[in-house]
Amino acid sequence: MKTHTLEELRSGKLKGIKELKMSEGLTSFPLEILELADSLELLDLSNNELSTIPNEIKKLTKLKIAFFSYNLFSDLPHAFKELDNLYMLGFKGNQIENFDEDILPLSISWLILTDNKLTKLPNSMGDLKKLCKFPIAGNRLRELPESMQKCQELELLRLSANNLQEIPIWLLKLPKLAWLAFSGNPCSISKAPNIKMIEHKDVEIDELLGEGASGKIYRARVKEFDKPVAIKMFKDSVTSDGYAQDEMNAYMSVGEHPSLIKVLARLESKHLGLVLEYISPRFKNLGNPPNFETCSRDTYDEAMLFKTEEIREVANAIISASTHLHEQGVMHGDLYAHNILVDGVYDTYLVDFGAASFYDKSNELYEKLEVLAFGNLLDDMLTRCPSNESELYKKLDFLRDSCRARDVSERPLFSEMSI
Repeated sequence: MKTHTLEELRSGKLKGIKELKMSEGLTSFPLEILELADSLELLDLSNNELSTIPNEIKKLTKLKIAFFSYNLFSDLPHAFKELDNLYMLGFKGNQIENFDEDILPLSISWLILTDNKLTKLPNSMGDLKKLCKFPIAGNRLRELPESMQKCQELELLRLSANNLQEIPIWLLKLPKLAWLAFSGNPCSISKAPNIKMIEHKDVEIDELLGEGASGKIYRARVKEFDKPVAIKMFKDSVTSDGYAQDEMNAYMSVGEHPSLIKVLARLESKHLGLVLEYISPRFKNLGNPPNFETCSRDTYDEAMLFKTEEIREVANAIISASTHLHEQGVMHGDLYAHNILVDGVYDTYLVDFGAASFYDKSNELYEKLEVLAFGNLLDDMLTRCPSNESELYKKLDFLRDSCRARDVSERPLFSEMSI
């Protein structure tokens, strides 16, 4: 998305645009933005020094998406209430302590409040009946309002790095909740496994392989290994998924499985790091992350089609890996196609433990919540399968429906699945 300047805005050159992004140390909301009311649908004023939003913003009646991340807000503004088309609102990385009752439009389906200072949420959260995606990791929440039981459309919730004393049972019974992260809370189980340490001086970095929310992954060489390895260097800040230390602990705790990347050692460095098994570049992501339109569901290349046999291969690998994880009391939290690597013959890896959480295995609702994420994965693949008459397709179709049952208790456990 192109970044615009205040000079361009004031000159009138931006008349008629649908998307506006400005980041130049703004300390007040430029009222000239209101002159774009006939067209503006996306407004991004992140990385400025704003602390208030004028009530006049209600004139932007076509506004659908608004970002104010990394500013200086201490209160969630009241100015959005009348924006009935606004469905995505982001205030990541501010200093928000206050979130008053009944200040958001009921059209909100994606609300981003990661890395703020909130200690409580308003009871009116339950009125957001369209709320689908809610990242609120890195705050100071002590509990969730019971009114959120009415958020029946909620699919993704990031609660990590808060001060929650418990995960309420009603939350685990929400019919569409498939992706939950809650590590780094007093109520979450923590583990700190002892594994081999490698000194940073013994690592030779080759190239950057990729970058995610929690850090960067490099191809590297380590003296004592006779083959290339991957090094994951974690960021120090809170991410949308939680603390880097919790992700590291999850990686180190899950043990070995053919469809999980093997952890070789921990890196002794001023930054958190892991030495991982190197995965051949022939492995590619099965899907792409969600976008503004799909909200919580993955996207795929238009030409992407799957054969039923390919779906079975991926499904069996994920079932096996997930069974293994849940036997260790670990919920992946981000079971998506974009976190699955496959090669030409559909050998499969489930990757990225940024949203992983340890839980009490005596409560099967945690696993059955993740079973819904697997059901959504099957749904994505089956809708891209041109052959839907075979017995295998029907079997996969039945499993998809079972995994997506609205009554969480009726879903199978991973260990009960077979294809």
